[in-house]
Parts: sequence; C-alpha cells; structure tokens
Amino acid sequence: MILSDRDIKKFISEGKIKVSPAPDFEKQLGPCSLDLHLGDTMKVFKTSPYPYLDLKGKVEVEGLMDEIKVVEGGPFILQPGAFALAITKEEFTLPDDLMGRLDGRSSLGRLGIVVHSTAARFDPGWSGKAVMELGNLGPMPVILYEGMRMCALTFETLSSPAEIPYGKKQTDKYVKQENPQASKINKEFTQ
Repeated sequence: MILSDRDIKKFISEGKIKVSPAPDFEKQLGPCSLDLHLGDTMKVFKTSPYPYLDLKGKVEVEGLMDEIKVVEGGPFILQPGAFALAITKEEFTLPDDLMGRLDGRSSLGRLGIVVHSTAARFDPGWSGKAVMELGNLGPMPVILYEGMRMCALTFETLSSPAEIPYGKKQTDKYVKQENPQASKINKEFTQ
C-alpha cells in the first residue's frame, strides 16, 4: 500500500522515515509523495579512450567520469543526448518494512528530462542520498539548478519486514552513499 500525505507526515514526525534536512511539507508534500531537491554534485562521462564498456573488463567506471560540484543555487547544463548522475540534497533512511520509489517530475519530463533510466526503487533499510540518472531527450540544453525540486519519492509498505534489509549483505554496492557513484556492475563478475 502506498502511503498518503498524512501517513508520510506521521512516519517522518515519528522518526520511522528519516529525512535530512527536514522537509518543508507545505512545499514538498504531495497527496502521496515527497518532493526531493537536486543536490550539488553531478558526474558526467569524460571522453573515453575505450571504444566500448566491457562489463567483465578491468576498467573502473569511476575513472571514466568527472565530478562536478555546483554552488548553492548554481546552474548545471544538461545537453541534448547527455547523461549525468546527480545526487539529491536530502538524505533519507527507510525502515525494514517500507520501500521507496523515486519518480521524475512531470514538469521536467515535458521538457525531455528523464530523472531515472532504471534505478527508481529504494529497498527497505536503505540509507543515504538518492542518485538520479539524468538524461536529456529533448532538442535543447536545459539548465537545472542546485536546490530545485527534481523528483518525487513515494513510500510503499511491505507485507512484512524484510528478512535481510538493504545494506546487510556484503554484495550491496551503494550503501550510505553521499555522492553519486559510478556503476559497480563489473564487480558482479568477480564475485
């Protein structure tokens, strides 16, 4: 079951869902979601010396990306066809019986901005800042600003608490991330 606005407020005020900085419910709370803001750190791909990415290869994807820091309220230009990893300003923690789902905002989608290409689910036990997989499908560059409302987080209850919540397995790759991290999928081939 998806939490309503009143349950989101209740769960946050009781500390069942932790969000930092504390949300401004008047501006961020929708009927069944909580808007999150664009953070100050993005990662973009550099020009690569490799003709392709081999997921079984020894290449560290992190080394193929540049990190960009944006000043408070500053601009980040997303070019047509570009891809960037970005972080939310908010950090959140989910209990073992709740999952989160992050969706892009319709107003940005209408400009061709994709907020998530695939990874929109946050497992029970998740703690950290969400990484957004930004893409510009439109024909024009779009300037995004640090601190703007970028996405909406919904919460769904599980039928029972997760037996092994996120972060409890050694194979969980993105535990307590504070900055966007490049793909670690190649580590799956070495385990």
